[in-house]
Amino acid sequence: MSHLTMTRRAVLTGAAAFGLAALLPIRGRAAAPAIHVLKDPNCGCCSAWIEHLEANGFTVTSEPARGVALSRYKLESGIPAEMASCHTGRIDGYMIEGHVPAADIRRLLDTRPDAVGLAVPGMPYGSPGMGPESQREAYDVHLVLRDGTTEIFARYDAA
Repeated sequence: MSHLTMTRRAVLTGAAAFGLAALLPIRGRAAAPAIHVLKDPNCGCCSAWIEHLEANGFTVTSEPARGVALSRYKLESGIPAEMASCHTGRIDGYMIEGHVPAADIRRLLDTRPDAVGLAVPGMPYGSPGMGPESQREAYDVHLVLRDGTTEIFARYDAA
């Protein structure tokens, strides 16, 4: 009788382990955050930033946008003009403006602040997509609040 109990327990344990293992690939795919990026089709640094995101596990889709259309999209999405850069992403209800590092986007998604999103204004050298990090100039990642003000979310010192 105890032999039958052990066998039944082993079968149930094995089935449970198999069931959990079968879910792991699904969970892994779901863990890849999806971001949609509007960018100038001729901009090499925008493409380099997208490559940075993909190398850090993000799923990226993009579409071309130029001039007034891109500027209007930024403003209508809550990005203040002084925070503008060359490309704009949308991820899980947040806006990502400019060369924001992937780690900061992940922290934003983990902490879920009540905000518009993140911005790195301009195009600081050494930020993701803008040259080697070993030659980075100092820059800040700003948390854009819903009232249009910003606060420092992350600070990167010069290399």
